[in-house]
Amino acid sequence: MKIFWSGLTIATLGTIASVVSQPGLTQVLQPTTTPGAIALPDYGLWQNQERQKLLNAIDHSLRYIDTNTAQADYAAVQVPGFSREKVRRSLVRFRQLVQQYPDPRQLHQAIQREFIFYRSVGKDGTGQVDFTAYFEPAYVASPVKTNEFQYPLYRQPPGFKTWSQPHPRRVALEGRDGIPPSDSPLRGHELVWLKSRLEAYLIQVQGSARLQLTNGRTMTIGFDGSTDYEYVSLGKELINEGIFQPEELSLPKLIDYFEANPTELSNYIPRNNRFIFFRETFGSPPIGSIGVPVLAERSIATDKSIFPPGAIAFIATQLPYQRANGDWLKLPVSRYVLDQDTGSAIKGAGRVDIFLGTGPNTQTRAGLVNDPGNLYYLLLKD
Repeated sequence: MKIFWSGLTIATLGTIASVVSQPGLTQVLQPTTTPGAIALPDYGLWQNQERQKLLNAIDHSLRYIDTNTAQADYAAVQVPGFSREKVRRSLVRFRQLVQQYPDPRQLHQAIQREFIFYRSVGKDGTGQVDFTAYFEPAYVASPVKTNEFQYPLYRQPPGFKTWSQPHPRRVALEGRDGIPPSDSPLRGHELVWLKSRLEAYLIQVQGSARLQLTNGRTMTIGFDGSTDYEYVSLGKELINEGIFQPEELSLPKLIDYFEANPTELSNYIPRNNRFIFFRETFGSPPIGSIGVPVLAERSIATDKSIFPPGAIAFIATQLPYQRANGDWLKLPVSRYVLDQDTGSAIKGAGRVDIFLGTGPNTQTRAGLVNDPGNLYYLLLKD
């Protein structure tokens, strides 16, 4: 991943435990002959500039598909029929149809006439896909250490790429309490400081953030490398130890737990030795694994060892929406999206992570997403 480290989604802090045995790579997408979940059009395209957002997302994928990176990526794609040229032609024609049809049903019917929908076999061969969501956090931070802001995020240290393996573990880098020991190789490479250790950690999980600095400046930061360890989910650890049941854990509950039990952070955070470094991105939007911006509710993250990068997809699941009284209500959604990101926690044919945007309200919303659904990829008919 180049800049934005998604897939370490907040929802996967606990609710998705593991990926069961996966079918062979050439079997993960199967052409659909029955309407099923694809019968419902994407009505959201005609609300709040969503159609323009989808067009922008298509343009981002087209920009990627013409790169040398895409050429190398598609040389490794093992799903029959999904060549780089076929995906490019599919993107071009799909864009034309989105511009041509003013009615959601007409658009959906035209797409069904001209495209084949390939359904993911899901996590166990039945087609069920587990959906979670991720976001770009927004926090207050300080450019200098103060009594109030003591928990740093770090630049990548000079010479990091030559560090010997295995890399230092998290405790050796930042201490058990989040304050680096005197001999830490990270000393002197602090980028900003946060009020809360949990906030600093959640930014590492998400891989990017928008920061309101105490000097009045707004700063954006993005992923700039990580230590070579597998990601360990705090939420999964809490579930394994019986603190939560899988169906009850959400981001708000996880935050509430650690705010009520702050000393437990020193017990759980050190279990995840994957340490993320950051760089300033000077206002650029979050960038997905294929090197293009990710757009709220139009970009998804999947396992790129299986699925075609930059391709058009169609998802059917549920998303939470906030009522006027502040409560959240989950509603069924059908969306055309672009597969533009990945992450170390997003593995197998049964996992999708939806990017939901930026800000504190988005954080709450993303933390509530943990729902089954279906995933389809679209390919232009011959």
